[in-house]
Amino acid sequence: MSETNQSLAGPDLTAGIALTALADGAMLLGHAQGEAVLLARRGDEIFAIGAVCTHYGGPLAEGLMVGETVRCPWHHACFNLRDGAASRPPALNPVACWRVERRDGRLYVREKLDPAPRRPRTSAGTAPRSVAIVGGGAAGNAAAERLRAEGYAGPITLISADAAGPCDRPNLSKDYLAGNAPEDWIPLRPAEFYREQQIDLRLNTRAVGIDAVNRRLRLANGADLEYGALLLATGADPVRLPLPGGDLPHVHYLRSLADSRAIAQAAANAKRAVVIGASFIGLEVAASLRARKLEVHVVAPEVVPMERILGREIGELVRSLHEAQGVRFHLGTTPTTIAADSVKLKSGEVVPADIVVIGVGVRPDLGLAEGAGLALDRGVAVDEYLETSVPGIFAAGDLARWPDPHSGEKIRVEHWVVAERQGQTAARNLLGKRERFDAVPFFWSVHYDMSILYVGHAERWDRVETDGRVADRNCRVSYRRDGRTLAVATIGRDLDSLRAEVALEQASAR
Repeated sequence: MSETNQSLAGPDLTAGIALTALADGAMLLGHAQGEAVLLARRGDEIFAIGAVCTHYGGPLAEGLMVGETVRCPWHHACFNLRDGAASRPPALNPVACWRVERRDGRLYVREKLDPAPRRPRTSAGTAPRSVAIVGGGAAGNAAAERLRAEGYAGPITLISADAAGPCDRPNLSKDYLAGNAPEDWIPLRPAEFYREQQIDLRLNTRAVGIDAVNRRLRLANGADLEYGALLLATGADPVRLPLPGGDLPHVHYLRSLADSRAIAQAAANAKRAVVIGASFIGLEVAASLRARKLEVHVVAPEVVPMERILGREIGELVRSLHEAQGVRFHLGTTPTTIAADSVKLKSGEVVPADIVVIGVGVRPDLGLAEGAGLALDRGVAVDEYLETSVPGIFAAGDLARWPDPHSGEKIRVEHWVVAERQGQTAARNLLGKRERFDAVPFFWSVHYDMSILYVGHAERWDRVETDGRVADRNCRVSYRRDGRTLAVATIGRDLDSLRAEVALEQASAR
């Protein structure tokens, strides 16, 4: 998504400020030459970078400075203070940098600096002769981009079974589906980007087999593709319910841009929708369809939405928020039959429906990995470097189960930011870097005007500690087990979420 505009605030930094106005470890928002600028001080060094996150336009001045980086409060993107580089997703583009002049006890922001040239950092002795990436989602795209950023000059082939290029998938259930974001916001990059970066993006192309001995991919069109190193980033597919009527034309699943577009088009001529599943995706779809003025019913087997992940109190808040917007819940039951104009439930209810959206979870796409004989463990088993049981083949994103240093367990998560960060780490390891993947998992979910931020990973807990009031939508909720904090959810406390992320990082490093 393109950067959004923020009104200029704070001092005109070209006119200068007193050095004493910027304490060590502090940040200050100002402007220069008509652009928002963030000043940051680390010891005797002063940095000036763009103050607007290049992901969704978050205010970096409200974020957290960690070492020589600043983290965005909205979705935890991270930028280097020295060169403005986007060092951690979800941001992919850098922010600008300005020269800072110190004179007579004052600081002045001067001219904008040219972007730092990309310097090759890959040794020819460790680089594979070519890289193939299977999967055009978050992990695959991030890996391809990182390979070039690391200075890799060899052939990169990015294979995607999708008809559309890599896109901003979180938006497909949020603003885009709600009709608040135009479609030109959805592609992560224009087609020209891949041509300029010499990334061979092959859409509508499916890999059907791996010859790990001879390092060849077999494609569905009958062609073979040789590779020096391989990254599997095939993601996950929606769980499809084997219901009578489940294949009717007004029944939809949401995974791709085409899926979201089809739901939006169907909603334009519908009055009533049934969403099956009270997952994050299901409830975000419900909110988006309410934004389109449809009558929305949500059907799910649980009694409290999202209780398994966020606990009862936040789950009840989410439910009440949706109910206040007119969503009707049918909980503790499941659908038995879908008809052309209704959904019949196990409870005996018949709910009218012009459109049905099923969002009951996803399953990792393991076909290629299984066919190649890779070790599986409710996903593709990888080590701390994201390498599979076959040397030279890596896996990242929704299909990878990795040893998480924070929980001490092997986990697989289906978070957009995690997939992007794994893609970047896998790319560096394809080049022989031997970098452990140790990022703290993070995701966000939006329900009308309320965002939930979640860091860490807690599949189970024995204690929940709440600071603030969940009902007031101002809280920090910690999920603990055996005396350790495994995850933290926040509502209305973005800075607390960043601090929790740092605390989890520090705890695992000890």
